[in-house]
Amino acid sequence: MPAGSKKSGTFRKVFKKTPGGKTVVHYELRKPKQHKCAECGAELKGMPRLRPVEMQKLAKTEKRPERPYGGVLCSACARKKLIQEVRS
Repeated sequence: MPAGSKKSGTFRKVFKKTPGGKTVVHYELRKPKQHKCAECGAELKGMPRLRPVEMQKLAKTEKRPERPYGGVLCSACARKKLIQEVRS
């Protein structure tokens, strides 16, 4: 029987198999939404769907793409912005 605070929709049930062969239920926080582009609102590729605590464990290169505006703008918007900066 789950604790009262774990019964809400905030937590999801994860069924884990123990070494003894029993299946137990663990309650984990759900994944956050996919990151969005600041300009057009499209989903960003190469950005992991992790909570901030889990994100701290990743290497810097795994957290966002290695390009200008990586993790903020999608590739199409970043390309437009860079071309605009060069022209002005």
